[in-house]
Amino acid sequence: MHLALAGNIGVGKTYAAAILSQAFGFEAAYENDQENPFLQDFYEDMVRWAFPMQIFLLNRRLETTLLIQRSGKPYVQDRTLYEDAEVFAPVLMEMEILPEREYRVYRALYEKIASLIRPPDLLIYLRASVPTLVDQILARGRPYEENISLEYLRRLNKAYEAWFQTYDRGPKMVIPMDELHGREDAAARLVDMVARQVFSLF
Repeated sequence: MHLALAGNIGVGKTYAAAILSQAFGFEAAYENDQENPFLQDFYEDMVRWAFPMQIFLLNRRLETTLLIQRSGKPYVQDRTLYEDAEVFAPVLMEMEILPEREYRVYRALYEKIASLIRPPDLLIYLRASVPTLVDQILARGRPYEENISLEYLRRLNKAYEAWFQTYDRGPKMVIPMDELHGREDAAARLVDMVARQVFSLF
């Protein structure tokens, strides 16, 4: 069983991966920002670093996905291979941060890779409003995220909604993170919602 978490910056993917992997006894594959050599440079100068950042992330997501699929173990994955290409890269192009010709090269590579891997057994989209995202970004206090603009988060949210509506690679569900934000029983409610969906697949 491969559960894949998707969602905007600060939505709580790492938190959800930890909760779900512990509740179900699954392995967890986390997105490790500290291993990304482009992340801080990207937030300081997006135009300069957008293309190498996207290529690095595509390679890293492919490595993680192959690890999961070859392991034979049940996994919860923190962010999918699809999001960078279907959400982040198009937004960067629309904002004239990623040049169109670089986007086309990146997109062609992504399409080839996506055609060669199995999709997750369940895509879990963590949906949150921009105020909730900002609260959680500020609470975790990562210095390189200080320059993230509200407009960037808004555009990403819009792109996430459009992508999720058209996602047809397999079963999918939404978790309304605004409803869980700040609740003492958030973890239990999260597990219950996902468990119901997982059980319905069998």
